[in-house]
Amino acid sequence: MDTPLHIVGGGLAGSEAAWQAATHQIPVVLHEMRPQRMTPAHQGAGLAELVCSNSLRNDELGSAIGLLHEELRRLDSLILKVADAVKVPAGGALAVDRDAFSAEIEKRLLSLPNVTLVREEVTALPGQPAIVASGPLTSDALASALAAATGADHLHFFDAIAPIVTLDSIDFTKAWFQSRWDKGTGKDYINCPLSKEAYEAFVQALIAADTIQFHDWEKDTPYFEGCLPIEVMARRGPQTLSFGPMKPVGLTNPNGPRPYAVIQLRQDNTLGTLYNMVGFQTKLKHGEQIRLFRTIPGLEQAEFARLGGLHRNTFLRSPTVLDSTLRLKSQPHIRMAGQVTGCEGYV
Repeated sequence: MDTPLHIVGGGLAGSEAAWQAATHQIPVVLHEMRPQRMTPAHQGAGLAELVCSNSLRNDELGSAIGLLHEELRRLDSLILKVADAVKVPAGGALAVDRDAFSAEIEKRLLSLPNVTLVREEVTALPGQPAIVASGPLTSDALASALAAATGADHLHFFDAIAPIVTLDSIDFTKAWFQSRWDKGTGKDYINCPLSKEAYEAFVQALIAADTIQFHDWEKDTPYFEGCLPIEVMARRGPQTLSFGPMKPVGLTNPNGPRPYAVIQLRQDNTLGTLYNMVGFQTKLKHGEQIRLFRTIPGLEQAEFARLGGLHRNTFLRSPTVLDSTLRLKSQPHIRMAGQVTGCEGYV
């Protein structure tokens, strides 16, 4: 095949699509707008940057996600191949060093002689056969072009990002290493314990803390239920967090009594110098995050390599505008892929 396949978007879906096409002898032109045009959430220009969590979720074959991982491995998935190469300890989950992951994806893709990477914003739908995998942070211009082509409004939701803490700022006279039920190496997570009284005070402080305010046009946008801000969960009831990201099950505290609740931190880089606060995605103002999270036992002197944040994601009304093979009904030479179709990411 001499005519190149154009792929718009260098995220996980776009990178995987480029790999699969190129390794089947189809020339690929991969378009990525970063760094010429950044998004509200990306930090760099690398392909397949993991904006939110560094976890690709459960990797055990007894789970649906783990089974999907194995199927992708057998189909020569670039994403799974690289994830396995740069994984970090995470119990039964598959988590990666996010910087090494992005760098290796880009390296392997660009090593293929029939892949061309073009760093430019695509503002209109291609006129030739193409895959659009522009992601939930699709630029305004391309989103407008999609709306014009489909005759349908886009849907939106808010997604959030959790803070990252430096390892050497954590107090291990209070915190300890352990995975739930000792999975993985048995010591894949850092755990910070809370007593019942400390947990209740923390929940009340979360509810009272200052958050980033929405614009009027954003107020009716829902949150993604799979990644709710920690303070939103706290408002749903006093025990919501203790049965959610702060549940103490499967853990024992070598430094004291069994905790009523636990904050877990998962390794974020290969060196083991950075740990992200699991389930602590937030829209608290930065000053409030530092003040409040430093009340957690073990994190009193915490240094934050990154603070949490919130961004607005866009996706298509796929059942209305796409056919059963993810082609645009109005322009069937365009096939959509990844999170812009409304599917959940990192799976």
